[in-house]
Amino acid sequence: MVRNGILIQLITMAAFLGEYEATLDPKGRFLLPAGFKKQLREGENTFVLSRGIERCLTLYPMSSWEPIVQKINSLNDFDPKVRAFRRQFLGGATEVELDTAGRMLLPPTLKEYADLSKDIILVAALDKIEIWDSAKYKKLFEEMAPEDFSQLAAEVMMDKPVINL
Repeated sequence: MVRNGILIQLITMAAFLGEYEATLDPKGRFLLPAGFKKQLREGENTFVLSRGIERCLTLYPMSSWEPIVQKINSLNDFDPKVRAFRRQFLGGATEVELDTAGRMLLPPTLKEYADLSKDIILVAALDKIEIWDSAKYKKLFEEMAPEDFSQLAAEVMMDKPVINL
């Protein structure tokens, strides 16, 4: 797109919206909600599942994962903070695919890390999906008063321009 003589490259990436409840079966599988399936690029059924920064799991479509890996790969390997970050972030990262029934299997170590029980919630996080234990996710909202959220929003969004193309 050209605007005011400047070439603006639009990056097309997944931008998930919504939150959906799901249930883990005894084998640790869950059905990817149809609401998220509709938001995936056509034919995209391979993901990377990793530990989230909070005690949740993060599910990245390959189209979102690949730029992250490129950035991490460009970091200085002689910096101890980089090595620590890589271990934490990449440790346990696992490639997963939807089976023919649209289910995904959670590896036991990742399921344990996020302390997932039978009831889970899948939450849109723009280019990725977070997987939370249902009770822990609901508790996040119970613990934050509306005034606290208002303050957080002001701190995070202050002086951040909203770009309208």
